[in-house]
Amino acid sequence: MNRIALWLGLIGIAALWAVPARAADDRWHSRPARPGGDVVLRIVMLEDEAEDPAAAGKKAAEMLKEAMGDAPLKAVLISEVFEDLEYKQKLLDGIGEVIDKNILLGGATYGSYTQDGCTDFDAVALLGIGGDGIGAAAALVTEQGTAKLDRTKDLDTMRELLHAAGERVTRAVPKTQRDQLLIFMANAHAPSNRFLVEGAQKVVGPQFPITGGSVNVNAGQTYTYFRGKPYEDASVAIMLSGDFHVSLSGGQGMETETVIATARDAAAEALEDVEGTPLVVLAFNCAGRRSQLDDYDVELAATQDAIGKELPLFGLYCAGEIGPVDESERQPGVLSGGTGWHVMYTIISR
Repeated sequence: MNRIALWLGLIGIAALWAVPARAADDRWHSRPARPGGDVVLRIVMLEDEAEDPAAAGKKAAEMLKEAMGDAPLKAVLISEVFEDLEYKQKLLDGIGEVIDKNILLGGATYGSYTQDGCTDFDAVALLGIGGDGIGAAAALVTEQGTAKLDRTKDLDTMRELLHAAGERVTRAVPKTQRDQLLIFMANAHAPSNRFLVEGAQKVVGPQFPITGGSVNVNAGQTYTYFRGKPYEDASVAIMLSGDFHVSLSGGQGMETETVIATARDAAAEALEDVEGTPLVVLAFNCAGRRSQLDDYDVELAATQDAIGKELPLFGLYCAGEIGPVDESERQPGVLSGGTGWHVMYTIISR
């Protein structure tokens, strides 16, 4: 081999080493959880009767700060239903006047519900995650490449792209020895959301607790939020760590009777596995399930039959859910999957 050929070959090898696998687009983490520290989880929900999203965001944030008391906020999860990016941005800006934008995460959903009732349009719900006994870390992946694909015709391509996105964003989340729960707010409509979960499980394993939901897929609503900014064709992964326990359960229902029954039964199943005192219930629910109900509050009442009316509840309606799938779809040895027509409960306790 002559010197020029050898030189070119060495340059080629160096170039291969110089081009790493694509990293996540952004990530951050809070202060680590302190052993034995407080875990404070608070929820507020606000319907904007005046249709002023900036004022609604600011008011909701002030309500949350008051509810948190002296506990430092580590992260805030947003579920909102305001039309179009202009109004969503005003909402985010309003929240950001009160709460550090860097810890604002979430997405556009089809509505929210708490122990106080259900909301639909022009509404926002916030879950405050705080206290020095809990840590939060998050990562963002954009340009997944699936936003314009057809979920029927292009499923194989979506599988490849979302496997990569799920693995990439999960690998980027800063990790600790006390990680307990991975939450996704994703642009990955069912049935493709399962591919995102499968990608994540290449990093955390098949038995690690994962929950979450897919954002609204209606035109002009497909936004996930990271550091208080909106992104399309993107997914956010949030890791919670500390000395707490999580119990998960899910149920599938496509008709009025089964929607109500699975809401009650899955909530009861999650409650049965609680260790210690339950602190909060997360419920990632299917917007299609809600469409089967004449009265949204009926499903909430069924959930309350199981968990009572005092335990804080943060529910949001999604375009695909992540958590323990129904027995008919379950894979042996795998805790969580991505699917539709489910309600996924996670109870955090200690």
